[in-house]
Amino acid sequence: MKHFVCAAALSLIAAPVLAADTASGDEIRAALSGNTVQGGMTDGSAYTEFYEDGGAIKAEGYGGTWGVEGDQMCFDYGEGKGCWDVRLDGDQVTWVKDGADDGSGTILDGNPSDF
Repeated sequence: MKHFVCAAALSLIAAPVLAADTASGDEIRAALSGNTVQGGMTDGSAYTEFYEDGGAIKAEGYGGTWGVEGDQMCFDYGEGKGCWDVRLDGDQVTWVKDGADDGSGTILDGNPSDF
């Protein structure tokens, strides 16, 4: 029982650290609005997407909309909205879904693919 109590106490201490690991809504907007992210998801799919300041997603062969709700980035490609927590580290972004890394990418300035 003593080990359980210690483990429970440690998990309560660690929880705020994990939450702080993700970006705020303002940080997400500042890093991604008007920029492109090139990367891949854990399912093996690759992407290059430009996140227009006005909320449009532009990519080769498809598009959608994006926005920030609370401290999550939300995407809608016409099949319903999905939202992810975001970790930022310099020019690197990690998409976090339900506490697990779901994809990652590199932030590129502006719209280098000219979508």
